[in-house]
Amino acid sequence: MRGYTCDMAIRRGYFDGPTGQIHYRTTGEGGEPLVLLHQSPLSSTQFEAVLPALAAAGFHALALDMPGFGMSDAAPESATLDDYASIIPAAFAAFGWTHAHLVGHHTGAVVGAVYAAAQPQAVDKLVLNGFPLLSQAERDHFATFYFGPKQPVADGSHFLTAWQNRLRSTPGWSDIALMHRYTVEALHRGATNWKAFPLVIGTDLTTVLQKLSVPTLLFTNTGEDLYDSTRRTRELRPDFFAYAELQGGSHDIIDEQPQNWVREVERFLRA
Repeated sequence: MRGYTCDMAIRRGYFDGPTGQIHYRTTGEGGEPLVLLHQSPLSSTQFEAVLPALAAAGFHALALDMPGFGMSDAAPESATLDDYASIIPAAFAAFGWTHAHLVGHHTGAVVGAVYAAAQPQAVDKLVLNGFPLLSQAERDHFATFYFGPKQPVADGSHFLTAWQNRLRSTPGWSDIALMHRYTVEALHRGATNWKAFPLVIGTDLTTVLQKLSVPTLLFTNTGEDLYDSTRRTRELRPDFFAYAELQGGSHDIIDEQPQNWVREVERFLRA
């Protein structure tokens, strides 16, 4: 705690944005503004393990369900990454902020980078946790996973397909209860929570990264599927990007190592 008290209970709510109602989780009111953006195909639930610790560290942490994910309204069919990023200034307006730190994971990292490149005056510091600057081989690999509409079939085998996909995408992670929760969550919004992924794959992310002017941390862990990609991103601007990595883990590092994750995020944001 840093000279004031804050409520570390996680509260949920909605605000209106350009794409409809946006659902959020928040804690640490009165702290330093911090917006968290999740990976596909999850939601703000991804940050439940770290929200109380971020509040204890003095941040007003606000985790958003991006459009079409979790409990937020879906973006329009013609949505761009700018449409996904439009929820960030809408969050600022709802909470009376003019600027904040941004932390994004995978898809959320891309959305955060897009916003920070366009509106640097509104971003204090930016954390890109696992950045998908992908090679063709990596694009081909990710294309084999169960992205796209989850069409129900009469024998229920789509449930097993989704379950097997979650296990295959997270090698070495043995928390079956968490696998169940995230599989159910992916199926819950399966008609819309895949739509940001093709935008991530199809966007010129090199140009976005070259435009960044706010202090930026590239953050990864050695066991995640975007480890090589994140290190490749670092080499794009080695004199600009700060860098940190954790050992082991998977793309669920926030659940696996919450204390270590918060430590590295706080270290950069407070440097």
